Amino acid sequence: MAVASTVSLPSIKRLEGQPGPLAAQARTIEALVKALESAGVIFVEENGEGPGEGPGVRLKKGVK
Repeated sequence: MAVASTVSLPSIKRLEGQPGPLAAQARTIEALVKALESAGVIFVEENGEGPGEGPGVRLKKGVK
């Protein structure tokens, strides 16, 4: 992840250890999101109140 996003490994470890929303600069979050999307991750926005309708992630079809 550090290589793909160009975010330092210590920064990623720090962010992983913090509960709640990411406390990082916008450019750091953007780099992480872009790296995940390039790897086939799709970010799903919240679309309701029921079970399974909140925000989340999934993989694009065909990604292993």
